[in-house]
Amino acid sequence: MNLQVETRLSDQIARYIDLASSEAKLTAANMANIDTPGYKSLGMDFEAEMRGAIGGENQERGAQPVKVNAVDGLIARPDGNNVSMDRESLNLADAQLKYKTGVALLRLEYQRVMDAIHADK
Repeated sequence: MNLQVETRLSDQIARYIDLASSEAKLTAANMANIDTPGYKSLGMDFEAEMRGAIGGENQERGAQPVKVNAVDGLIARPDGNNVSMDRESLNLADAQLKYKTGVALLRLEYQRVMDAIHADK
């Protein structure tokens, strides 16, 4: 028997973790293309995506696609590539921190639910 206990908050935290994972993958793709001539850095608006998830725009379970955009305002090298390893390293660290925070919050939410279930014992 597989029992799943979900709450609205756990669903929102799961979406937060999904978005952090998407951000890390996008950053890794930028880093992998640092030597690709003409490649333009891609990014996502994490806060807007999370607001949409909380606001109910993405009610279905599972990973939802994120809106990916070219990042404006970056300095391009002579080959047209504008990937900055320093910028991408910071973005990756930020995504990792968001992911770890989400996992910790989800653990706390599940503990809260379990405590409520076992409150009478």
